[in-house]
Amino acid sequence: MRMRRKKHLEERLAECGDMILYMDREDRNFQIKDTENILDLEKLFGNTAPTELEIGCGKGQFICELASRSPDVNFLAVEKASNVIVDAANKAIAMGLRNVRFLRGGAEYLESYIPAGSISRIYLNFSCPFPKKSYAAHRLTHKRFLSIYDVLLKPHAEIHQKTDNRNFFEFSLEQFSDAGYTVKNISLDLHKSDFPDNIVTEYEKRFSEQGFPIYRLEAYRK
Repeated sequence: MRMRRKKHLEERLAECGDMILYMDREDRNFQIKDTENILDLEKLFGNTAPTELEIGCGKGQFICELASRSPDVNFLAVEKASNVIVDAANKAIAMGLRNVRFLRGGAEYLESYIPAGSISRIYLNFSCPFPKKSYAAHRLTHKRFLSIYDVLLKPHAEIHQKTDNRNFFEFSLEQFSDAGYTVKNISLDLHKSDFPDNIVTEYEKRFSEQGFPIYRLEAYRK
């Protein structure tokens, strides 16, 4: 079901200023890689701090809390839906955060916007599981996306994933393994584990309140 367009959306997006950057492409050819839109992260944030990336940030609860806890780290947060990313950006502005920026667009285009070898960590929180097998290539832990992350990540950087969908979690474990990643800190019920400093996302709160276990892992290349 398509999300209804919010009133005054364009005005609200404009009011966010440089908090939102746009990964707009007309060719729709995910195989085309260019460098003309690569971000200068030092110029963007005004420092040389490490940069972490969340793909699918929703309304920004996770990334804004993480950014407030980690002022010495820069954060990029990706979200496709304008209706949603505007809420995330407004949250960051209200919190006075200057170490986070939002990218509107699909993860397919990240190589054309984020410098290679610049990301210290990737967060995948409650990504759409695309349960039909025919849509497996759209899952953010599919091998085609892992190949993109390989370009973006620094050596030994980690990918942290959380989901409520066991089938998607098992699929992710297989994809990471097949791609040569090592997986650690696996939790089959995060809220019953002793994992410290967990930041609960909007979806995580909803699913856990409904009694669903939360699955979590960390993946990295040796």
